[in-house]
Amino acid sequence: MKNIVKFATLTLMGFAVSMSGFAAQNLERGIVGPVRSSLSWAGYSIVSLVPGGGLMPVLGSTTVFYLGFTAGTVADINNMVLYTTRRGSSKIAAVTPITLGGSSSPTINLASPSVCPVVEISANNPCIVRLDPTPLKLVALDDYYLVVYFTSPDSNNGTVGITQSSFFQTSLRGTDSFSDQSRLAVGASIPNLGYGNPPLLLMYVMND
Repeated sequence: MKNIVKFATLTLMGFAVSMSGFAAQNLERGIVGPVRSSLSWAGYSIVSLVPGGGLMPVLGSTTVFYLGFTAGTVADINNMVLYTTRRGSSKIAAVTPITLGGSSSPTINLASPSVCPVVEISANNPCIVRLDPTPLKLVALDDYYLVVYFTSPDSNNGTVGITQSSFFQTSLRGTDSFSDQSRLAVGASIPNLGYGNPPLLLMYVMND
């Protein structure tokens, strides 16, 4: 696990946000307290566990993931994917591409006001990026692993900072791996990286 280099307090979004007149709801308890910032992610996979046991009884047929950035101007993503396993199992039952702007390998312009409305992103004011809705309804009988792999070698990703919850106030969990964990196939096993810590990067999982 990489060292965390900054600390700040964040209060965001609570349990619902208003989007296009519709109250999108958290499918899991998201980040509601302090976050820290960790820098330099070229070549790393961020693996976030969305446990079936933590799902809330809300309606919706799609799933939207929200990522938090705290530093940098451009984030170059090599691949994003969601693995589905049976609850408590490590064997992958399904692989679902995750996209932003229709691409699983997006370049995210963190300096653009249309992407990050805050003037200068930080742990105090993270940039929260909403990924494309995924046509998948999460169910309590399964567990889910979101993997975001940062391009390497890449000078942009050397200055990218991402969020991590400071306390265990969320049902989400996560870890990182200095390798590409985003290209596992159905039937393979989720890497045993340890998922006891609060999540990195992933802030919210909501319906749409």
